[in-house]
Order: sequence, then structure tokens, then C-alpha cells
Amino acid sequence: MSTDEFDEAAAWSAARGGGGPAFASLFDRHRDRVFGHALRLVREPHDAEDVTAIVFMEAWRKRESVRLVDGSIIGWLLVTTNYVVRNHTRGLRRYRSALSKLPAPDHQADHAPTVDETLDGAGRDRQVREVFAQLSKKDQDVITLCLLEELTTTQAADALGVPEGTVKSRLSRARKRLAELASPLAQTPITDSTILEGGAR
Repeated sequence: MSTDEFDEAAAWSAARGGGGPAFASLFDRHRDRVFGHALRLVREPHDAEDVTAIVFMEAWRKRESVRLVDGSIIGWLLVTTNYVVRNHTRGLRRYRSALSKLPAPDHQADHAPTVDETLDGAGRDRQVREVFAQLSKKDQDVITLCLLEELTTTQAADALGVPEGTVKSRLSRARKRLAELASPLAQTPITDSTILEGGAR
């Protein structure tokens, strides 16, 4: 957590009371970190921007119930990012499914393979995102907080509202599940330090 002089707990208290400037200060403080995590999980920066905007809208909408950890809302924001990305991904799948049912236009070349190759050009990064997406919600959240963002198990427990022992057991299970899912990936194995490392921090 940051050790500067910004009193985030006080700013959040003001924001909870409807203070727009206080909320804006928190947006400025955490926007890049939330965007970086969103970018780990989605392909395009504009999608990550959308996810980031929704996360902060949810923070404003649910500000009475947002949980602070060590005087910060970052844990809540990161877990909410996972939730928003899951909804975003489901919506995108429905959109693509609907498009696939439309008749192909006459006399138009099918550019889909070329587009797919371009989108999938990141290869390994895409595979790692897919591995992360196969984890359960609880595993995604504990991996996000403890491995990706390096919160302590105590901080993660506070953010998730569960006992620290539960976080430790989930983390152990999530590591094993990650290893199982990552085993088909060729070449370099995925470790704690390389999970989704392509995203901005």
C-alpha cells in the first residue's frame, strides 16, 4: 500500500457522503492500477478503458458497502474488476454468437481468419488469459490480490471478507489449478512472476 501522505480513508469517507471531488481524487489515485489489471484480462486498451469506467461507476453506486483494507479501496476495486471483466466477456460472446447467425453479405471476402490471426498474434498472452478465465471466481480473486497485486493474505482476507485461513487454502488450491491448466502450454512454464505479466501495472 502507498506510504504517502494522502489520507485515503478520509477521502473515501467524504466520497461516501457524496463528495464528488473526493471520489475524483480516488479515481486519479487508482485508475492506472485498475486499468492495468483490466488490460491483463482483456485484449484491447479500449475494452480495458470501458472496464475501468464501469468499476469506478460501481464503486460510486455501491459506495455504502465498499470494504476498505488498511484504509484503501484498491482491494475492492481489483476484485470488482474481475467481476466486470467476466460480465464483459459473457456479453462479447453473446454479441459474437449473434453475429455468427447473420447471413454472410454477398460478394464479400471472408476476413475473419485474418482478423483472428491478428487478434491472436500475442499467442502466449492470449493462452494465459484463457487459463485465468477458466479459474473459478474465488480463485481469480485470490490470484489477483495475492499474486498479481501482491497484497498480503491478511489484506486479501479483509478485501474478500473471509478468514485469512480461507485465503491461504484458496491460494494453495488456485496455484495447483493454475499448474494443471497451464501444463498444456508449450515452452516456459507459468510461474507466480509471469502470470499475466503482459498487462500494464
